[in-house]
Amino acid sequence: MSVTYEVENGVAWLTIDRPEARNALSKDVRDGLWEGAHRFVADDSAAVLVLTGAGEKAFCAGGDLKEMAETSLEIPPPDFLPQFGRNIQIDKPTIAAVNGVAYAGGFLLAQQCDLVVAASHARFAVSEVKVGRGSPWAAPLSWLVPPRIALEILMTGDPLDAERAQGYGLVNHVVAAAELRSHTQALAERIAANAPLSVRASKKTAYLSADHPREAAYEAAEEIWAPVYRSADAQEGPAAFRDKRTPVWKGR
Repeated sequence: MSVTYEVENGVAWLTIDRPEARNALSKDVRDGLWEGAHRFVADDSAAVLVLTGAGEKAFCAGGDLKEMAETSLEIPPPDFLPQFGRNIQIDKPTIAAVNGVAYAGGFLLAQQCDLVVAASHARFAVSEVKVGRGSPWAAPLSWLVPPRIALEILMTGDPLDAERAQGYGLVNHVVAAAELRSHTQALAERIAANAPLSVRASKKTAYLSADHPREAAYEAAEEIWAPVYRSADAQEGPAAFRDKRTPVWKGR
């Protein structure tokens, strides 16, 4: 299989397993990513998704250029590969564990995740300008990093190292390669331990300012959080604090 799916203590690991080709996005890989994303959405045993690549050299080097040349690919179709929040709705949190280069389509996959943890040797690039391809999926980039940085990334195609990417806010944590899995698992478990309705509402709230003016964002946030306030979990949290015990979340 070109993509594997496993769950560890409430955390689903979706791994591109094609290290010999720098985890490039062949059709088998793209199909596997779609299958894994849908599986995670339906998987009640998994509260957080981690997307990563096999090996130490590449998270994902982007599209399979040999395959593109053979198929004479022009404009990729809307369902070419899963773009979280664009062509597939994933309400639960997602984390990219970037274990090497994240170029072109690999940058896309990392960008679309909610959080990014990078190994110290990781590199990020929107390299399409170097091969005459396109990156319409990078439209949200100037919301994630300052506009002038986005322009430099897009127009030069030059890679950013992990430390610089963290400085721009594109990456949350930079860790030694040997610690990437354990650090990401621990981060995901801290999220998974929280009230699931509150976590999902938090995710939706964070993205509101990308789509709404300030006042409209407040109004939309009130709608998002109203059912959370009315939930059984909203009563369980204070009760557990009062009783000095760990809360038991029901997700309702």
